[in-house]
Amino acid sequence: MNFIDRNSELEEIREVLESKKFELIIIYGRRRIGKTALILHSTEGMKRIYYLGVGRQNLDRFYRECGNYNKEFLSLRKDFDVLFSELSKKVNIVILDEFQNLIMEDSNILHILQSVIDQKLKNTNLKVFLLGSSISILKSTLLNYKSPLYGRRTGSIKLQSIGFFNLRSFFPWADVKELIEIYGFTDGIPQYLIQVNKSFWNWLEDNLMKERSFLRDEVDFLLRYEFDNPNTYMSILQAIAFGKTKLNEIRNFCKMNRTDLSPYLRNLMEVDLIMREVPITEKLKSRFGRYYIKDNFLKFWFRFIFPNISAIEAKIFDITLIQANYSQFLGRIFEDVAKQYLIKAKIFKFSKIGRWWWKDIEIDLVALNDLTNEIFFVECKWKRNVDPEEILAKLDDKVRFVKWHLDDRIEFFGVIARNFTHKISKFHGKKVFCIDLKDIDKLIN
Repeated sequence: MNFIDRNSELEEIREVLESKKFELIIIYGRRRIGKTALILHSTEGMKRIYYLGVGRQNLDRFYRECGNYNKEFLSLRKDFDVLFSELSKKVNIVILDEFQNLIMEDSNILHILQSVIDQKLKNTNLKVFLLGSSISILKSTLLNYKSPLYGRRTGSIKLQSIGFFNLRSFFPWADVKELIEIYGFTDGIPQYLIQVNKSFWNWLEDNLMKERSFLRDEVDFLLRYEFDNPNTYMSILQAIAFGKTKLNEIRNFCKMNRTDLSPYLRNLMEVDLIMREVPITEKLKSRFGRYYIKDNFLKFWFRFIFPNISAIEAKIFDITLIQANYSQFLGRIFEDVAKQYLIKAKIFKFSKIGRWWWKDIEIDLVALNDLTNEIFFVECKWKRNVDPEEILAKLDDKVRFVKWHLDDRIEFFGVIARNFTHKISKFHGKKVFCIDLKDIDKLIN
């Protein structure tokens, strides 16, 4: 697996491995994000024990794993406390993967580790890594300040998806348009990225015809892994995917009352499947908040796979149905690419960037500089031959509704599109940035 856009995480793990003290590091993130590959790559060739937690009999399995590493362990009592005490003498690194499975089998493992750290490990150089995909369980049992291990952990890393501008290292054959098409399907989730091993549309058509395709049951698997009642969560995600982004819209779609819905939304946010967003000029608790699916794969799945699962199962689904509607689907994806471009390109200094809306008026991206009172209004258009003046005339009508330093702000305009009929640098006396795919391509690694 390529370790692209993981330099900071690799460096942090290297520093931990080189430290002269005991370390307890938690590495977590949604499934498919690359936690296991990252830690195994970082510790390759070192004296380590790696154990993948399962549903039951984890102590027995861990005991056998230690015995496989060194037969001397088999003469010891089958006890986590005893095993860890001996491990500190024979290995440098212990990795417990899918650690939430050990917790679910016996939550006492947290107190056992607390005790063995305090009594036997804290003065050693042992490095213990606890990995987990069930973010909700890990946050409540490991990262919560009430956790027995809270004061013992020396660090934590939440692994995020790969940024768009690092995708060319995965797909050296792809032009910028195809990279955006791939990003619309995979997001930056490594497990999905490495699946696409040839031209995107050829790969997708082939994969939809395969019995073993992960596309069919991936979302069901993700939800069952996290939740006991996945059907309700599936319904909420479906509502959001269909454009029901306001609380009342989701409630009506799912036929739930407000108080029943709120815990489900919180849980989906906890596991990084959805996010709550407010207009960029509003405070986080604003009543104008909306809910969005967080990663592109889920958006794609609900838009194209879920409604057509019967045809896909029967192998009569026509890929042109996706192709005909994909440009429309990529509109919101392109906004995310544009946002990443503005952060990377640094053509405008800002302290905040995001969407803005009020009633039925929306602006794709607004960037704010709180120090200079400068504001950058941007519209994103995933289409060809864009006339910037036509777009900016409409944008100019909307900006007066953005109530942010109205009397003393300095305004800039931007249009980001596939290409333009022509580019301009001024509009009604305001500086304009016209950015196309060629500009975006220059920043792709």
